[in-house]
Amino acid sequence: MIQTNKTRSTDTRQQILTTAQQIILGKGFSAVGLNEILKAANVPKGSFYHYFESKEQFGNALLEHYFAQYVTTLDSQLTSNKRPAVDRLLAFFEQWKTNQCDDTSMDRCLVVKLSGEVTDLSEAMRLTLKQGTQQVIERLSLCVQEAIDNHEINVDSDAKTVTEEIYYLWVGATLMTKVNHTPAALERAMKATQNKLGLATDN
Repeated sequence: MIQTNKTRSTDTRQQILTTAQQIILGKGFSAVGLNEILKAANVPKGSFYHYFESKEQFGNALLEHYFAQYVTTLDSQLTSNKRPAVDRLLAFFEQWKTNQCDDTSMDRCLVVKLSGEVTDLSEAMRLTLKQGTQQVIERLSLCVQEAIDNHEINVDSDAKTVTEEIYYLWVGATLMTKVNHTPAALERAMKATQNKLGLATDN
């Protein structure tokens, strides 16, 4: 099969984004130079602007790439099996806890890593973060609603409100995990999530 120039360009762009995600998860956005990313991606220096108009546009594309992957995985975790909805939901948060405690994981939270850094630097990136997190909340909310409809959980508020409260809790706990270098905040977030969903927890 002959690879067209367009296909090669798309593959190279994807390679830059995938490589950059791992580097930026470790160092942040502003601290990483374009040459470092291109060298790690094995892409010739000077070719960056063939794929991205600016570093800001690249950052926005990186976030779009991250959320596209994240939402696809989330859809698979929350809808593509026959387990009770509440089990799928708790398994998702258990996986979140595992990923955020693993320094080598590509699934660490780019939202936590970049939110405080880029929202004051780039309106486009801020809006992409906002839209991406809204997509995540919407999908989690559907699973919460399914659990409510199936009488698996008992909550005091509507599914969207409960989901927002839980999601914000986990984002904050992930940040504190980075500060403290212990999983304690995420473990407490899991217990708080179970309480919020009306599930019994062990003390």
